[in-house]
Amino acid sequence: MAGSASCTSNGNGTVESSARPSYSPSSVAIATPLGPLLAGATERTLYLLAFADGQQHETQLARLQARLGCCFLTGRPAPTAAAERQLGEYFSGQRQRFDLPLQLAGTPFQQAVWHALGQVPYGETVSYGKLARRIGRPKATRAVARANRDNCLPILIPCHRAIGADGRLTGYSGGVWRKQWLLALEGAAVGPSFGPDGLDWA
Repeated sequence: MAGSASCTSNGNGTVESSARPSYSPSSVAIATPLGPLLAGATERTLYLLAFADGQQHETQLARLQARLGCCFLTGRPAPTAAAERQLGEYFSGQRQRFDLPLQLAGTPFQQAVWHALGQVPYGETVSYGKLARRIGRPKATRAVARANRDNCLPILIPCHRAIGADGRLTGYSGGVWRKQWLLALEGAAVGPSFGPDGLDWA
């Protein structure tokens, strides 16, 4: 297995603040077994990773462009090439953690959730309620679920590892079937797949 650090600020990976980039970001499609992933990056950091047909793809791209005050251009900067290589290793079962320079464009609450997600080990899962408790916001379970949905760097920030308290799968921006596939790749034990309505989130 290729060893590397977690993609969070309290690991050894690199995460920068949500300040505007020094370079015009670019976007490129990365081929994966689950379909193409759109990767957005500058010369220094990755900003976006989203399945091209994902439910949140257009929303995330528009939100990032507005927040960063720029438009994504075509190109393949170094972080994109590194992401493509490391994702290939992940999908082939040769990598469990990523070592990539990430830019988390979100509110302080969202970033706290994403950092906590980054600490969930490969092959393990966590409930939204437990994530809320880990960031010191035990009553913010549904807000944690929304931050999970708004994650602009899925797989790298492993929002697919967040599930219902009863072990069932909840919604995923790339589709619940992809969430189930990723967890199966990692060998995580989960229950049936269901939508978000009527679940025990705690």
